[in-house]
Amino acid sequence: MANNRTQEEKKFEEALGELEKVVEKLESGELSLEESLSAFEEGVALVKCCNQKLIEFERKIELLVKDKEGKLQLRPFSEGGSEKTEDEEP
Repeated sequence: MANNRTQEEKKFEEALGELEKVVEKLESGELSLEESLSAFEEGVALVKCCNQKLIEFERKIELLVKDKEGKLQLRPFSEGGSEKTEDEEP
């Protein structure tokens, strides 16, 4: 694509928009085999970029939870979503 930024520097929305354009080109059926392969490779790189960004976002999310005294506390988002603090009841 015309954008010279590396995959790591792209914003999620930008990478997703480019991925949508790649999919449209591939679905059009107007690309040669070589062009299709190149577009597919670009799409795979964009998918990896988007996935990495989502992982980064997930790590930044914090959940607001109540301890057993009813006080609100912030804790990091766990992948399973079931991580408990020491103050929480089972």
